[in-house]
Amino acid sequence: ELATNDAYRTWFLRLCGILGDPVLGRKLIDEANATGRKLKDNGYGYKQAYKNSPPPEQVALLHEVLQHTWGRLPSVSDPTAGGGSIPYEALRYGLPTHANDLNPVAASVLRAGVELPARFGTDLVDDLQHWGGVLTGRLKNRLESSFKRDNPNESVIAYIWATTVACPRTGKTVPLVGDWTLRRGDKPVAVRLVTNRGGVELDEPEFEVVEGTAIDFDPKKGLISRGKAVSPWDHLAIDGDYIKAEAQAGRMGEVLYAVAVRTMVNGKKIRGLRAPTETDLAALAAAEETLVGLLPQWEADGTLPSERVPVGNKTKEPLNYGMPRWRDMFSPRQLLMHGFFVEEHRRLIDEVREAIPDRNRADAILALLALMQGKALNYNARLSSWDAGRNKIRSVFDRHDFQFKTTYADFGIEYLAGFLVDQLVDAYEGIAGLLPDSSGQLDLASPQRTSEIRVTQGTAGDLREVADGSQTLVCLDPPYFDNVMYAELADFFYVWEKRTLGALWPEFFVDELTNKKDEAVANRARFAEAGRRAKELADNDYESKMAAIFAESRRILTDDGVMTVMFTHKRADAWDGLGAALLRAGFTIEASWPVRTETEQGLNIARKNSAASTIFLVCRKRAPADSAGTKVYLDDIDADIRDAAREALSRGTASGLTGVDLLLSTYGPALSVLSQQWPVYSSEADDSGQAKLLRPEEALDIARAEVTHLQKVRLVGKDAEFDPVTDFTLIAWETFQARGFPFDDARRLALAVGGLDMKDLERERLFTAKSGTVVFLEPGERVRRGGDDGPSGVNRDRTTFPAVIDAVHTALYIADLDGTAAAKRWLDERNLTGNQRFVDCLQGLVNAMPRSKNKGQWNIAEAGLLDRLITAHFPQVETPPDPEKLIETEELTLDV
Repeated sequence: ELATNDAYRTWFLRLCGILGDPVLGRKLIDEANATGRKLKDNGYGYKQAYKNSPPPEQVALLHEVLQHTWGRLPSVSDPTAGGGSIPYEALRYGLPTHANDLNPVAASVLRAGVELPARFGTDLVDDLQHWGGVLTGRLKNRLESSFKRDNPNESVIAYIWATTVACPRTGKTVPLVGDWTLRRGDKPVAVRLVTNRGGVELDEPEFEVVEGTAIDFDPKKGLISRGKAVSPWDHLAIDGDYIKAEAQAGRMGEVLYAVAVRTMVNGKKIRGLRAPTETDLAALAAAEETLVGLLPQWEADGTLPSERVPVGNKTKEPLNYGMPRWRDMFSPRQLLMHGFFVEEHRRLIDEVREAIPDRNRADAILALLALMQGKALNYNARLSSWDAGRNKIRSVFDRHDFQFKTTYADFGIEYLAGFLVDQLVDAYEGIAGLLPDSSGQLDLASPQRTSEIRVTQGTAGDLREVADGSQTLVCLDPPYFDNVMYAELADFFYVWEKRTLGALWPEFFVDELTNKKDEAVANRARFAEAGRRAKELADNDYESKMAAIFAESRRILTDDGVMTVMFTHKRADAWDGLGAALLRAGFTIEASWPVRTETEQGLNIARKNSAASTIFLVCRKRAPADSAGTKVYLDDIDADIRDAAREALSRGTASGLTGVDLLLSTYGPALSVLSQQWPVYSSEADDSGQAKLLRPEEALDIARAEVTHLQKVRLVGKDAEFDPVTDFTLIAWETFQARGFPFDDARRLALAVGGLDMKDLERERLFTAKSGTVVFLEPGERVRRGGDDGPSGVNRDRTTFPAVIDAVHTALYIADLDGTAAAKRWLDERNLTGNQRFVDCLQGLVNAMPRSKNKGQWNIAEAGLLDRLITAHFPQVETPPDPEKLIETEELTLDV
C-alpha cells in the first residue's frame, strides 16, 4: 500500500474514509446549492467519510507507520476539545487520547460522547432504550392533563405561538406576527387574523387556518417588522420602544395561534395544520394552574433555575425583552415540562443504581439520560421557532445567539417524548458503533493498541493533570476570536444540567454559571466599562489567553512533537492575535494547509461573505534564539514573505480555492516565514527609540499586497494598469465574493492596493460603512449629477472618468434603465467601446464578481447586467459559463 506516492495517497484517503472522488462530488453539491436544485443522493457516491471505519488490518498498518516515524505510538491531546470530534477520531485509530475543555457543558458532552462509548461500547443501548422509556413515560403521564386534545387519532407535532402586547390605545391584544405563513410551497397554508365578525369588533383576536386558494390575503404582511408593529384594532403604529418597555415590565404575553398535527387516516399518517381548539386552550390553562401550585416547592428545592442572565455580548436580546432569569426563556407549560424532567431524573437515580450494581455503568446510563433534556430545552423554549419552508421547528441555536422571536414553536408531548429517546439512542449507538472496540474491528485491549481516554475540565492554559513532554501531538481547534461566545450560550443548558448531571458529576458544576473570565474569546462585553478601549482590551485578552494555551501545549509536547492548530476566521486582526500568541509561546509554523471543512449550505450564495476552509497550521517547538545574533528586521524577510504568498496563491488556485479562502491560504505561509526568523523587528521604533517587535499583521499586509497584485493579473489575463479605486473594487469582489464584508479587512485591502483611505472611498459612493461592515452600492445607488467637474460615481453626463469603474457602473446603470443598446451608444460617444483600459476592466470585473443564481435570479444584480452588456457588445471579453447552463452540461456529461 505504501510503495509509491500515489499508492500512499490512496491508502491515506481510504484510511480517512474517503472512498471516491470528493472533488467531483463537492463541485456537484456546490452547483446544486447555488441553483436550489436537489441531487438524487449525497453527491459523492459513497457514505460520509466519518461513517467509513477503517478495517483492522489498515489500522494495524497505520500503527506500524506511526511507530516507524516516532519510535512509539503517538499520544494525542486536545486542550480545547469542545464537542470532541478530534479526540473521538484519535480513539477510532487506537491512539491514547486526552481531551479538555473549560466549559462544563462541553466537558459533559466529551465525557458522555467520547469517554463513555469508549468504555462501554454499544452494550448500553438496551439500557438506554429501557430507562429512557421509563423516564419519558413518567413525563408523559404527569403532563397528560396539560396536553389534552379532541381527536385521539391525532398527535401534535408543534404548537405555534405569538408573543403579544396590549395596543397602547385600545388596550386589546396585539399578536406580534411578522408573517402569517405556516407552510410554503405548492400547498401553502396561512393564518387569517380575525378581529371582526358580522360587523362587530371582537374583544380578543381569533385565528383561522386557511389553505391554497382560500388564502385571499398576503400572509407576508404581518403586524410587526423591524421591531415596529401595527395594531389590528386601530391600524396605527406601535413603536418598538413601547414593545420593549412592555416586555421589560413583564407585560408581554403570548397566544397560541396554530397547531401542527399528524393524524391517522385510513392507516396513514397525514400531516396538517389547524387552529387552536377550546381543548387546547383548556390544557394550557391546566398547565399554568399546575405550575402555580408547584412553584413554591420547586423554588425551595431548586428544581427550576433561579440564576439571572448576566449582561454579556449575546445576552442583550433576552434582557431587552424582559427575560432577566434563565427560566424566563420558557413559557409556563415549557417550565412545567422541564421541571418534571428534573424531578423524574432525580427519582430515577436510586432506581437505576439499585437495578444495575455496577455503579460506573449505572451512572453512565443516568448521565446520558440527563443529556436528553438538552434536546428538549433546545426545541421547547420561547426562542425556538416554526420554519414554514421546511414545516418543522427550528431549534433555539439555529444561530449562535439568543435572538428574540416574536413567534415561537414547541413540541407536543407525544412527539417530544419519543423524539428524546430516539435521538439519544440513535446518537449513542452511532457514536459507539463507529469505535473499533464496539464494532469488533479492533481489540483495543491488545498491547499494541489502547482505548485510553482522559477527559478533564478546566482552562487550557493550565493542564496540570498532563505531564511534561508526554504528548506527541497537540491537535486543537481553538475558539475563533470573537466568532462564538461559548460560555454565554452554554449557560442556557448549564443551569438545568447542574440540577441533573450535577448529582452525578458534581466536579463539573461547582459554579453558579459558566466561567467567562478564563474563556479564550475576544468578548468586548467583559470590558464594557472601558468604553472605546473595550475592543482593544478584548483583543489583547484573547491574545494573552491563546499564548497561555500555546505555552502550556508546548510544555506537554515531546521535544520532537507537533502541534496542529485549526483556524477559520476571515478577519485579519483575528489572525494577528493568533500569530502573535503562537510566536510568544515559542512555536514555528512548519507548514499550513487550507482544508474545506465548513457546511456547504448557503456558502455559494453571493450575498454572504463566508470562509469555507479551515487553515491547518503545523507547528513545532522553536529552538532558543541566539542572543548574540544579528537582529532581523521586516525588510530582511520582505522578499521571502512575498515568495511564500505567491507559492500559496498558486497552490490554492490550483486546488480550486477562491475568495476569502484563497486569501486565507496565504496567511499561514506568511506567518511561517515570520516564525522561522523570530524575533523579527519592525522598521519603526517604539516611543523610546528602541526597535520594537513586529506585529504579525505587518507580515500579513505584505502577503496581501502581493496577492492582490497577482489576483489582478489573473483576473484580467495580463498586467493591466487601472487606478486605485478600480483596483480596490476588482480585488474586493474577487476576495470576498459578497456585497458586504468586514470594515477592517476592507481598510487593509485599500492600503494594499494603493494606499487608499476608507473615508475617500466612501466619498466616492463606492460603498457604505456601518457597524463594522462595508457594503458595495449598486450602480443605481451611486448616481450623481453634473458634467466633468461633477463628483465621481455614476454620472451619464460625464465624458471622462478618472476611475474606470465609474464608467463601467454608469454603463451598467444605463443598460438597466434603457437597455444594452443605449449603453453601447453612450460608450461610443465617449470612445470607451474600444478603450483598452475599459475593456480590460470589464474582463477583470466579470471574472471577479460572483456569478451565482438563486432560482434563476442573479444574486448580484450587476453581475447579470454585466453579462448582458458583454454578451451583446463586447465579444472580445471572455465570460465564464452561465452557472445554470454549466450544471445542465455537466449533468448531461455525467449521464453519458
